[in-house]
Amino acid sequence: MTDEAMSPLRRRMIEDMTIRKLAPKTQQGYIRTVKNLAAFLGRSPDTASFEDVRRFQLHLAANGADTPTRNHTVSALRFFFRVTLKRYAIVEHTHFIHELRKLPVVLSPEEVARLLDAAPGLKYRAALSVAYGAGLRAAEVVSLKVSDIDSKRMLIRVEQGKGRKDRNVMLSPHLLDLLRAWWRAARPQGWLFPGRDPVQPMTTRQLNRACHAAAHLAEINKRVSLHTLRHSFATHLLEQHTDIRVIQVLLGHAKLDNTALYTRVATKMISEVMSKARRACRARLWRSRVSSATTDRRGVKPTLAM
Repeated sequence: MTDEAMSPLRRRMIEDMTIRKLAPKTQQGYIRTVKNLAAFLGRSPDTASFEDVRRFQLHLAANGADTPTRNHTVSALRFFFRVTLKRYAIVEHTHFIHELRKLPVVLSPEEVARLLDAAPGLKYRAALSVAYGAGLRAAEVVSLKVSDIDSKRMLIRVEQGKGRKDRNVMLSPHLLDLLRAWWRAARPQGWLFPGRDPVQPMTTRQLNRACHAAAHLAEINKRVSLHTLRHSFATHLLEQHTDIRVIQVLLGHAKLDNTALYTRVATKMISEVMSKARRACRARLWRSRVSSATTDRRGVKPTLAM
């Protein structure tokens, strides 16, 4: 939308978001939410009452909006009413939804190998391999540039990941070989994984579709998404006894609690713990039996004859 066609209210909200350095995607999402509120009301959103906002949230729930969508709506409305309009009373009556965190779907190493082998072409195989081999989010994979691959230090630089933070992640020799094969085949110049228009990167939708197609061809009967590869990366590292704080850094998690979730799905670790528990239980039982065998009925241990 041009400046001429933009309403003063929208321009003010964009300025407020720009001053606070909100990410471009966050700004787009907030503007879209306020537009949806205006469409629902049939009038300017700055005239909304608390009851109007409540009806809008009920409308989202009735139409099957998921929890992340509804929580994003609350974030957008809070910013709009608190920062742009200074209408704090409405903000006080908007609430986030808190749900119990579900365990992530995780693939076995064999399933990951089958999925990558079934990827539709070298470009998507390389992109999906980066998602698993470096534990990246979809947006981070498609945002990679050729210059982000540091073969000397065996690192991949992730710029402006979630939370607008830069970080370095691991680059295995196998993944480097695959990326080199992709580079020799396509010679990408800017974006590592360009889209149909080489000036633009591959979209996250294209990458997710490729992931779904590969999972279908590999006959993996799980609900697989691109994020499943990231979950699998973290879980497999845990099962190899990698320090959880190292995994936190590699994933770019701000809180260790987010990383700790993977300890609940690391089945190899759970099996090892159960195995150790069984061995300890058997050892205690054996010691108990030995102790009973060496004690007479009166509770006196016999002495050895000299």
